[in-house]
Amino acid sequence: MRWIATCPHETVDVLSQELIGLGIQNQTRLHRGIAFDTDLETAYRAHLSLRTASRLQRIVREFSLPDIETLHHELKNIVWSDWLRSHRPFTVTPALTDLQSQNLGEAKIIEAVVDSIQSSAFEKKPPLFDPEADNPISIVLFIRNGICVLGIDTAGRALHKRGWRLTGHPAVLKETLAASILLLAGYTGEETLLDPMCGSGTIIIEAAYIALNKAPLIHRGKDDFSLEHLAGFDRNLWRRVSDQLRAQKKAELRAPIYASDINPKYVKVAQDSSLRARVEKYIHFSSQPFQQCHPPTPRGLLVANLPYGERIGAGIIDTLYQDIGNVIQKQFSNWSIALLVPQNAPIHLLKLKTTQQVDLMNGALPVKLLIVKC
Repeated sequence: MRWIATCPHETVDVLSQELIGLGIQNQTRLHRGIAFDTDLETAYRAHLSLRTASRLQRIVREFSLPDIETLHHELKNIVWSDWLRSHRPFTVTPALTDLQSQNLGEAKIIEAVVDSIQSSAFEKKPPLFDPEADNPISIVLFIRNGICVLGIDTAGRALHKRGWRLTGHPAVLKETLAASILLLAGYTGEETLLDPMCGSGTIIIEAAYIALNKAPLIHRGKDDFSLEHLAGFDRNLWRRVSDQLRAQKKAELRAPIYASDINPKYVKVAQDSSLRARVEKYIHFSSQPFQQCHPPTPRGLLVANLPYGERIGAGIIDTLYQDIGNVIQKQFSNWSIALLVPQNAPIHLLKLKTTQQVDLMNGALPVKLLIVKC
């Protein structure tokens, strides 16, 4: 079976390592994703285990697409009842990435797929095309350089939606970005971790999942993944994989996790979110400004998403960065550091000798991960 895992282009290497960790060696790098071959059991494990993937797709067919007539011809060879179920509405999303593909016409592509499905022989009536339905099955056509990759989204909701997120903070990180930051920084759970600006708690919750070897999507409810509504879904195999992943979770941390924030309200949000994520008992919470932070152990990893100037003002941000740099140099000289900052941040004021700088995207905002290895 052939699949695609999507992610921001900047974290393709991290996703590739995750797939290798699942035993998936046969990979093809794509823009913003990786195509790979694996069996159904490993694919089920990937849906529950991947920390940095945005979505997953099962590839239905790949073919050359010089014109719209060829699309009609190729669609005739697909037995849609082998893929879709009658009860679940669907939508069609063409991803037309160059002028050649755009000239095919988005409306004509959608119409061709809809006509193909609704004229197919289903045991019951064909599924309904309804883009406005709640969580429809999404058929994706990625067309570039005259090649069409036709796939079905098997994730449903985006994979960063773990199910434990609470509101209450103005600038949250996506869970997938938080996991990428930790993996890029080399975090494995074998060393103390401190987030002194924990905000809503995304980084420390993802850290707890990594340290406990806990599958990040294990708590999504029954029928929450689109693959559960596709023809051929093996419920018994899905349950067996889920039970295996639950059994692999560690009972205790190898090293402690600490979280603090200057705002007690955000600390409460982080605590409540970690409780929903079922990792609250593994994290030590406190409320204090960064300037008063001291290393809880002789060595460890400090990770922080630093405030952005748009929220607190340029003058204040300069002073804050100077303070942060001073605290790190004086108090955390034996620690590794990973700081997420906006691209235009005054990082020179930190006065840190970084060993690596990684360009990332926090939503639509370009950011940079500064890594100092001790």
